[in-house]
Amino acid sequence: MPVEPDASLMSDDPYRGPRSALEAAAERRGIDEPNPDTGPRIARVPESHVHDTFEVGGLETKREESLVQAVLADRDGVSAASATQRNGTVGVHHDPSLSRADIREALESYDLAVAPGDEAFASRRASQFASARVAVAVLFGLMVATPYVAVLYPTRLEWLFYDPVTVEYLRSILDSRVATHFFVNLATLSGVAFLVACGPTIRRAVDAAIEGRITREVGFVATVCAVFGYSTLAAFTGFDGAVHYDLVAYAVAGVTVWNHFATEEASVDRRATEPDTAVSGAEGVADHGGDDHVALTDGGR
Repeated sequence: MPVEPDASLMSDDPYRGPRSALEAAAERRGIDEPNPDTGPRIARVPESHVHDTFEVGGLETKREESLVQAVLADRDGVSAASATQRNGTVGVHHDPSLSRADIREALESYDLAVAPGDEAFASRRASQFASARVAVAVLFGLMVATPYVAVLYPTRLEWLFYDPVTVEYLRSILDSRVATHFFVNLATLSGVAFLVACGPTIRRAVDAAIEGRITREVGFVATVCAVFGYSTLAAFTGFDGAVHYDLVAYAVAGVTVWNHFATEEASVDRRATEPDTAVSGAEGVADHGGDDHVALTDGGR
């Protein structure tokens, strides 16, 4: 049986298409079309009011940002509301008698799908840690690569350098006691980068190895550990071999950056292609004429 469109969502302009639930809410409350270029509103917030923040993924335009601010600020018990389309957050100052669940219900009435607070908080915290791991991997990778480019690579690829005196001087440095401190720094930098940036990968690899499963993460962790151990033997014992802490740093940085952006892109694609589990009433009209709105909450105040 076909779903009858909600009359409140029908637009008077046939070229514009149906109104969104957010636009309909603004019209019901008699709120004039906000001007996104006027800047943030100034409001007086009573000391007794509390603040809740929501992470909203469905704000795609400055107009929607202004509409959310206007309809939320017009509710009883709300003293101020702010929305930021760029990073997808909505902040609400409200009376304690107005619960977070009430505000969440209001957001859902505007066709915003609000996730549980604890789930969104965990997701945001995981995203922040992931970004920090990328920063550590890249920064420490550069710190390891710099002395290799300045000292070790010229001695290994001397045919690329025209001054044999310089190459011989660098070799004399590596044969002196200074080399011990030099390799200690490289081992520390590459080891810390591996443990911090690849911490979750290491834990998953260890769990898989204990269960007897061979995965790509197990292979990666085993290879990095083997190269690190080989380099440590070559640097601090009589074992005659090359020191490859640079390969450890490059592998850690490359895999960390790849996993971060590949996972983030896959998550965005998955959210964009997930089918709607239920379509009825105003949602059915929005599917035909409006954009999908997705919202998440950060669960914190």
